[in-house]
Amino acid sequence: MRSKFKHLSLDEPARYRIAIQGRLDEQWVSYFDGMTISTDILDRDFPQTTLTGIVIDQSALHGLLNHIRDLGLPLLLVERIGEDQGGDQS
Repeated sequence: MRSKFKHLSLDEPARYRIAIQGRLDEQWVSYFDGMTISTDILDRDFPQTTLTGIVIDQSALHGLLNHIRDLGLPLLLVERIGEDQGGDQS
């Protein structure tokens, strides 16, 4: 099976979608390095928050995941969603 990504690198920006169980509002944007934050209510009234944006490298991705762990929020999804590279933070 061929990957949709040309080349994975530890030190280049990439666009990610990270989903967590729980609710985070826009006040958390700076804590999560400017990621776009959206919240939906799923089955049985459980909120799910999705963080989307450019992560500068794999080290920064691990830092975001550590923030989620430190908040005690269950991690549902980490997905690289595109080849985007550069300064766009949304």
